[in-house]
Amino acid sequence: MDSVRGQLLIAGPPLLDPNFWRTVVLVVEHSEEGALGLVLSRPSETTVGEAVEDLSELVGEDELLFIGGPVQPSAVIVLAQFEDPNDAALTAFDDVGVLGTGSRPEHLSVGVREARAFVGHAGWGPGQLDAELERDDWILEPATLEDAFSTQPLELWSNVLTRKGGSYALVARMPADPSAN
Repeated sequence: MDSVRGQLLIAGPPLLDPNFWRTVVLVVEHSEEGALGLVLSRPSETTVGEAVEDLSELVGEDELLFIGGPVQPSAVIVLAQFEDPNDAALTAFDDVGVLGTGSRPEHLSVGVREARAFVGHAGWGPGQLDAELERDDWILEPATLEDAFSTQPLELWSNVLTRKGGSYALVARMPADPSAN
């Protein structure tokens, strides 16, 4: 299967895993070795200033920390829009990617236009994401800058499905529990 790096994975209705139910994941890397993504639609209740003070200047002290996925929940990944995409450790799409782990706090904000901090990430072993895509667990949509740094992350799942249109717009309006309809 072709790489889906830079795409959004929109959880399909049959995907009931609580880590991914009604989420939107940005695929940062996808190769034969596996895939890495960040859940864009799960803000925590903790601010960056409370949890990772070193990132306060870059991300914003009062910005919420996001739950990027169930893998390595104590690790922090910063998704950023770069002035020069070559400054990213991994580029997801256009000028959006992740900061390298070797960056010193005082150099973090150089060349960064916008940033968001995530604890943990979504990860897939070799062929695992491909199999999930073949099962239609995920709906694909090209990512935009507005998706990556959405000001309404809790509405991102329904907003992206509505943008996709057609039957996906109907899915976006489906109640969380269809039996309650």
